[in-house]
Amino acid sequence: MSWVRELARPDIVALKPYEHASWEPGLERLHANELPWRPADDDSAAGLNRYPEPQPRALVERLAQLYSVAPASVLVGRGSDEAIDLLTRAFCRAGHDSVLICPPTFGMYSVCARIQGAQVAQVPLLAADGFALDAEAVLGCCGPGVKLVFLCSPNNPTGNLLEEAAILRLGRELAGRALVVVDEAYVEFADRPSLARKVAQLPNLAILRTLSKAYGLAGARCGALIADPEVIALLRKIIPPYAIPQLTLEAVLHGLRPAALDAARANRQVLLAERRRLLTALPHLARVGRVWPSEANFLLTQFADAGAALARAREASLLVRDARGYPGLAGALRVTVGTPEQNGRLLEAWG
Repeated sequence: MSWVRELARPDIVALKPYEHASWEPGLERLHANELPWRPADDDSAAGLNRYPEPQPRALVERLAQLYSVAPASVLVGRGSDEAIDLLTRAFCRAGHDSVLICPPTFGMYSVCARIQGAQVAQVPLLAADGFALDAEAVLGCCGPGVKLVFLCSPNNPTGNLLEEAAILRLGRELAGRALVVVDEAYVEFADRPSLARKVAQLPNLAILRTLSKAYGLAGARCGALIADPEVIALLRKIIPPYAIPQLTLEAVLHGLRPAALDAARANRQVLLAERRRLLTALPHLARVGRVWPSEANFLLTQFADAGAALARAREASLLVRDARGYPGLAGALRVTVGTPEQNGRLLEAWG
């Protein structure tokens, strides 16, 4: 039996998936109980009266090209969140299995685990070492019940990259025991290539990617899981059959045209320059205690009085994220890098 079938929930392995209406666009559709007329003012390419293509081939192939992987290794979903949920449901038996997280980190890993009834093991990042990954402790915590290890790199909310060698070590030593899931939502802002290039060598490594951040498509809700084809095939059994709406499909394909990608790259260069500006300016403000280095599009910033800093930002019509609820981040706020004008207004408010 394959390692995926051994690791996944037996009932999901045995599951007979829902059989959606066949996708044959060359034929007229009288098989899916759709209305044969478009709604008024519907100018979509395929018509909103029709169900969209399940796992649209054009989108899967375009994302595979964007991420330099094989199409069979790509599952498209509604942002990264859907892939986190699907992985948890496919690999964790309620009341038996666990996911492992490294706080402070993205909250959806534990939320999806709790919804599934899975336990959550925690190995904190090493704050004294710039929130580094404690690979030795992770390995020590990965007993037989830990099926998924979620790592966020660059990490949200701290902004730092986790050491690549440590991640790959976990992938090697946990082979056949757990799936190591690396969330790279912010990797386009970092000075390091994606670990997607390592999936072919380490089949128990899975990568989360999203178009929400660097490509400006948060409202379209489109992300991808890059994983071993057998993992992708398993998750295709449980993903809703029409997960990608027609308007999302059209918006994303439009947003991935060469001209749109050029514009996104130009915007990232402006953002990186603004990140450097904030990293230079914020530590000199009397209200700011510390600013952590960042490889993402945000900065974790420590204040003597975070509540007052939040209030002053609101007075300038700006919202920043209160990070004080994360373990070990008392007094911290997470600041998304905005436009030059917005960043200037924030610096003035905190000056």
